Amino acid sequence: MGVLMSKKQQVEKVQKCSIVVSAFKEGLKDRPTVASTGQTEDVVTENGEGSAEGSNQTNTDHAEQKEKDNKQGSLPAQQASALLREENKANQEAWGRLRDGKGVEPEDLKKSHQLTPPAFVRPKRDVNDDKPVDVPLGQRDQPVNDEMCDVCEVWTADDLFPCRMCTRVFHDGCLREMGYLSTEALQEMRETAHTTSGWSCYYCDNVNLLLTEEEMYSLMETFKQCKIIPESCLVSDELLQYRHFVTKQLFDRDLTDEEEEEVLAQFAALDPEKKGQIEWSDFLYHETLSVLQKFRTENSLVRILTAKERDRARAVFQSLDQDKDGIITAGEAKRAQTSWFYKINKESQSCNVSISHVGPISESSPASSSSERSRDKAMENDNRPATWNNFLRESAIYILAARPNSSAMHIHLPL
Repeated sequence: MGVLMSKKQQVEKVQKCSIVVSAFKEGLKDRPTVASTGQTEDVVTENGEGSAEGSNQTNTDHAEQKEKDNKQGSLPAQQASALLREENKANQEAWGRLRDGKGVEPEDLKKSHQLTPPAFVRPKRDVNDDKPVDVPLGQRDQPVNDEMCDVCEVWTADDLFPCRMCTRVFHDGCLREMGYLSTEALQEMRETAHTTSGWSCYYCDNVNLLLTEEEMYSLMETFKQCKIIPESCLVSDELLQYRHFVTKQLFDRDLTDEEEEEVLAQFAALDPEKKGQIEWSDFLYHETLSVLQKFRTENSLVRILTAKERDRARAVFQSLDQDKDGIITAGEAKRAQTSWFYKINKESQSCNVSISHVGPISESSPASSSSERSRDKAMENDNRPATWNNFLRESAIYILAARPNSSAMHIHLPL
């Protein structure tokens, strides 16, 4: 299961400790009772008529000793019980945050802040969601960023940091006072918001907010059945067990060897820094995207895309359509989908470069392993035609998967 201990393992360890202590406590309760009965009989036999006073004194002594023993025996049980209650409370709060779409609760939120974090509202499905969407190739959206900070609604020109997905802009001080972003996340925002890779605000970064109440309930029930504890890291064995359970529930069969390799490949894609575990937010976002793929049509996913995302998709398609006939190959479309996960070197970026720029896959990017390179070679032979509308529909899920600021690949292309 790995060297690191997950929160689930910690809870199981506490539960086992509590059971052992409870059994020991019950033994202490029984022992004084037996001794008290025997000694009372001896006092009655020896003292005759005066045995009542001696019996009362004996009972008092044994009661005091029993109370003392119980206090000594119950001390570790109380500590274990308190620890277990604290763990359960933390888990319940984590489930509440998961239901509300907050994902992970930063430590800064435990402090009192002047500004209140936003209340998220989950979307509702519309009757027209599955109908085709007309997104012209030759007409760009060219969205304009908001002029005022989304938090304080004050305009301060160059001090505002834009989101690369939506039109919202923010002051770094407002985000810090709101306490919704950690210090590390704030520093990343300052470094990337004005670059070509850009920065996703807390609305766009959390793709879990795309799920409806019903979809989120279904996902949470799956987590509970698999004993997945929110906000805990997962090692590869836990991800495999989770996938085995889901496959058994959905298809009444076990994972094949090839499917297990796919799971391990996805684990590696979610662990770009090779820590041996995947963060809760990355696991949650990956499962969120799996739900979207399962329950939503491609047309409904296209409707979720923002104007900036549609513009970026146009730029990618037009860069591949060299003869300008509105058609590219399926292999080119697949390679373009992997480009959404490529993060350009921060040091070489300029704020004057278009947000729709997409660079080539570098050797150090998550999509550059030997298996991916062999797959890229296979793509070169896929010359099936792909129109703009087909390209946009098939790419929608990959564009959404690239929203998080994480460097992890939240959708691993099949081998």
